[in-house]
Amino acid sequence: MLCMFMIFVLYSVSLIDGTPSSKDYGIECEALLMGQYHCDRPIVDPNTQSAKGCSKDGKVEVNCYPAPNISCDGQTFNGSQIGFQKQVSCRYTNGVYYEVSVLLSVFLGMFGIDRFYLGYPAIGLLKLSTLGFFFLGQLIDIILIASQVVGPADGSDYIIDFFGARLEHITHDNLTYYRVPEYW
Repeated sequence: MLCMFMIFVLYSVSLIDGTPSSKDYGIECEALLMGQYHCDRPIVDPNTQSAKGCSKDGKVEVNCYPAPNISCDGQTFNGSQIGFQKQVSCRYTNGVYYEVSVLLSVFLGMFGIDRFYLGYPAIGLLKLSTLGFFFLGQLIDIILIASQVVGPADGSDYIIDFFGARLEHITHDNLTYYRVPEYW
């Protein structure tokens, strides 16, 4: 009887002083649900208007902080300690400016300079030798580059000013949630 009383007292003290029990340590910080942590925003490079450290696959790591009194990875966090790092999407840029591409296409597109700048030397050489496909190719390239359909050859995004016209491609897959309008 005395032994059971001692176990009860020790268990009660561990609950009162806030030390988590061993069952709380089994969760990994990366498995926390939304609302149980918050993450920093990526640091934006003022020259490229994209996240610093963005990799070619369009990901950047940010620090995440578990909420106060959340226990994961063997410790309890107070809300200001870094618990883990999470990869978030970003725009990868490689030094190609949108404004320069459009201006090159308008003024020197007949010579293929716009395609050389974007990294398409074969099309640039073909436009150079045929005077921009007899100016028809220049007109088509002006439309394609201005509407951001044709981008840099390495798959990166244009460097566009913060308030510039940036095209966002919206995609969907099997995880996309469709909201049915109320009038249906």
